Amino acid sequence: MYIPKHFKVDDLDEIKDFIINNDFGTIITTDNNRPVATHTPMMLNEENGEWTLTGHISKGNGQWQTFDGHENTLLIFKGPDAYISSTWYEGENVPTWNYESVHLYGSCSLLSEDELERDLINLLDKYEGHDPEGATWDNISDDTRKQIRGIAGFKVKVKEVQAAYKMSQNRNETDYHNVIASLEERNMGDDQEISREMKRIRDEK
Repeated sequence: MYIPKHFKVDDLDEIKDFIINNDFGTIITTDNNRPVATHTPMMLNEENGEWTLTGHISKGNGQWQTFDGHENTLLIFKGPDAYISSTWYEGENVPTWNYESVHLYGSCSLLSEDELERDLINLLDKYEGHDPEGATWDNISDDTRKQIRGIAGFKVKVKEVQAAYKMSQNRNETDYHNVIASLEERNMGDDQEISREMKRIRDEK
């Protein structure tokens, strides 16, 4: 990922939180030199400072057959984004886009059935565990659990982390605050989220 120095994020704790909060990502592998991609939720696991991302896809999706032993697997996690008009700047300039994105590169392998079951338990606990009657692993029927046979689990051992928060950090104070005010006034799509992130990032400097 191309990352100008103004927008580069190196704080691994910040990146980890970003992935956890934006965990519906994209896994990209290659099949006969052709990129193939699937959008799917993934869980970040950390042990001894090493990151592993786990997830699953349907076996009806042929991409799963590329997973085992696939090097340089790319995972993409995307946060909010918003169009930034050049009319919000003091001087003439060009329009742009503000966004947050994380790319991870690593080696992919298939999960065993036991590993896949544990991963599904964790995923269901995250999204259903707050509800006593939620569809957690313990609350679903044996017939539903058997559908695990129709999915393939994967894990990606992370070797490289790239993160970019493009939040107008390269603009002067006046332009920066004009962008925030204009986003809040326009209030479309992710405008409010981008405005909040801009304020957070500037406050943390």
